[in-house]
Amino acid sequence: MTAPQFFRRPVMTTPRTPHFFRIALLTAALAVGGVAAQAQPGPRGGPGGPGMMAPGGLFGGHMDHMLDLVNATDSQRSQIDAIFKAARQDLAGQRDTGRKLHEQMATLYTATNVDAAAIESVRAQLSAQHEVASKRMSQASIDAARVLTPEQRAKIAEVMKKRQARMASRQAG
Repeated sequence: MTAPQFFRRPVMTTPRTPHFFRIALLTAALAVGGVAAQAQPGPRGGPGGPGMMAPGGLFGGHMDHMLDLVNATDSQRSQIDAIFKAARQDLAGQRDTGRKLHEQMATLYTATNVDAAAIESVRAQLSAQHEVASKRMSQASIDAARVLTPEQRAKIAEVMKKRQARMASRQAG
């Protein structure tokens, strides 16, 4: 039995960055930005305040660009690349498991009788899977942040603070 159209992903005709790589970039952005935000004074002179980073994450999917902005060395770039490559390899098996769980969820919702207990069970499995991936990517992000100098992390936080201000002004106007 196949899932109804609204549960299927659209077929992409252009090459896309692998899903876990995008997650890795976002998680790296959050971790590096979080570390940098702690070094920045917040609105009342304390640590970095809430909303320090833009919703798209520190790198916004453009890690090379951000590493260019902070003049990352070739050594730093290769170390960060190796960190996220290892994390992607660690999580490679989860993609198929996640796909199967999503298909199972779609099947449960389209059954003649909706089984709330079964849906909750699959939801819990999906949540646990996301938690494992989040923890792994968070650790990769911490490791990547440690490769950068405090000055580089501060520069990234500064760029993201400006980006956030631009986004906030667009939403307000």
